[in-house]
Amino acid sequence: MTTIALIGGTGQEGRGLALRFDRAGITVQIGSRDAERGAQVANDLGVTGGDYAFALKGADVAMLCVPYGAHRPVLEKIKPLLAGRILIDITVPLKPPKVRQVFLPEGQAAALEAQLILGEDGRVVAALHHISHTHLADLDHAIAGDVLVCGAKADREEMLPLLAQLGVDVLDAGPLRNTVALEAMTPVLLHLNRKYGGSASLRIEGLKNR
Repeated sequence: MTTIALIGGTGQEGRGLALRFDRAGITVQIGSRDAERGAQVANDLGVTGGDYAFALKGADVAMLCVPYGAHRPVLEKIKPLLAGRILIDITVPLKPPKVRQVFLPEGQAAALEAQLILGEDGRVVAALHHISHTHLADLDHAIAGDVLVCGAKADREEMLPLLAQLGVDVLDAGPLRNTVALEAMTPVLLHLNRKYGGSASLRIEGLKNR
């Protein structure tokens, strides 16, 4: 049994992830900067929640589900609590109001910045940049797109089976550096959604051994 801490899990993405992981039999602990809000949202979803420390206590894996504007301050706050756990960073560096244009942050990618903040002992895996929160929250919706996973080889391989339990197809997309391309695709998909309607995702074709 795996316990996952959803840091910033009170947002739309976090709520959908909580529902999917809970359905898969994974223990979900939601963490918010406001313990009362974390507990309230968690209760509504049928899981447990509180502040960041509550969520991380006893968790095997942490997942960061915050907007890019909160990325650094939240990471700095939880850094002492991660204790060698893998951190799955799903953050995309969007720059409102131009969220349909690629924005490369100073560190080139949010996940690379997370690695710098956490230091050499940090175990950052990047994933879930292209999956709609509305699809995650709809448990009857079959998610068609692929989830591309980047990080150190051992860490990303360890997380592939966990992420697959969300009901998605997962692919090993290589080292953490490759997340620069993955994060940058999200604004492109947002543009396509607005231009043509719908909810675009990525699907990799032509692989022999999926």
